Amino acid sequence: MSAPEVRTLEATPVGPYRLPTPAENTKLGIWVWLASDCALFAALIATYVSMHGHVGHAPTPQQLFDLPLTATATFVLLLSSLTMGLGLEAAQHGEHQRLMRWLVVTMILGLAFVGLQAVEFTTYVHRGLTPDASNFGASFFTLVGFHGLHVTFGVAWLLSIFIFVVRKGPLGPRDLWRLEAASLYWYFVDVVWVVIFTVVYLLGKVS
Repeated sequence: MSAPEVRTLEATPVGPYRLPTPAENTKLGIWVWLASDCALFAALIATYVSMHGHVGHAPTPQQLFDLPLTATATFVLLLSSLTMGLGLEAAQHGEHQRLMRWLVVTMILGLAFVGLQAVEFTTYVHRGLTPDASNFGASFFTLVGFHGLHVTFGVAWLLSIFIFVVRKGPLGPRDLWRLEAASLYWYFVDVVWVVIFTVVYLLGKVS
């Protein structure tokens, strides 16, 4: 009786180890950051949902919320997603001047959103809703204000890219990741606002 055949496993050839590029490291960091930010926004939204009915002697959401104003702000922010995408497309095709124009338009729309939010906050304060007026007020200003800070940071980020392009010239393939990372953040902020608009304003106005 012959001995059983013994098969040997050949080592799979492995290529040389390659260190990740700065662009790859940045993109991974952005995804991790956005994941943690998503969890933070989820906690703030859950807190608002549990607190929005505790109005005390302060005005209620039904009495306060101005849906036409907030809908206008929402349209402005969503429009900025379109202009951000057009700017990214221009950069990918090497169209330097068109990229610069769309960056400026996106920043203007972002600032317009923040301005409308400032008008909204000022109106609510004058009508009796402050962060310390009720649990509803505290959770509302924390959630919506925190998102406004994100938009403001996004505008500052785009401004830094604009200045980089002015000083260094058109974004080449090695620098395109800068704009891709900023656009990913911008889209995230816009998606979060859609959730806030639905949960806070639309449901708050009818509930």
